[in-house]
Amino acid sequence: MWPRILPFAVFIALMIVEPWVGDALAPALDPRWLYGIRAGITALVLLALWRRYDELRDGPSAGWREWGWGIAVGVAVLILWMVLDFPPLVVGESAGFDPRVDGTVHLGFAITRLAGSALVVPVMEELFWRSFVMRWLQKPRFLAVDPRSVGWKALVISSVVFATEHHLWFAGLLAGLAYGELYRRTGNLRLAVLAHAVTNGGLGAWVLVKGAWWFW
Repeated sequence: MWPRILPFAVFIALMIVEPWVGDALAPALDPRWLYGIRAGITALVLLALWRRYDELRDGPSAGWREWGWGIAVGVAVLILWMVLDFPPLVVGESAGFDPRVDGTVHLGFAITRLAGSALVVPVMEELFWRSFVMRWLQKPRFLAVDPRSVGWKALVISSVVFATEHHLWFAGLLAGLAYGELYRRTGNLRLAVLAHAVTNGGLGAWVLVKGAWWFW
């Protein structure tokens, strides 16, 4: 259980303390670097525990058709995320992230943000929400649960809770359902990670083209 909880817990804990750390280190360190530091620390935790993630290292094989489905699900969620940004499907206000310095996008800020959200977050969150939470809701001895045997109740509950950590809660709910259903149908967590990465990477690229990154 703990190898799938720890990376997520580290990421969230660092996010909570970031405002105080940013204030303490300013002006020596631009607080916009903190997201990259948070993602980097989480990546190190994932690498240290990599041998424990059998679902990623030794999961079912996938052909071109399955990988195509992973990409398609990621693109579909990306589109939904872009069009569902309006009340009452939004809770609170996003703090946002602006990578610009003197009106120009700072490549360091942009790249670290994009790498963290598209490469680290999908692995960390899919291990926690889909591999652990969704299967645990089906049966406490979750490692023995074939994801293809997970019922709708576990899928829906895990997706609802997943939605609560997102500013765009309804888009987050649909994303959780989509990634979870992909995992249920294929039994391959790597495809859920791919879909999640496509969504996050696409969102990052879209807003960077506009000249600023908003934290989704």
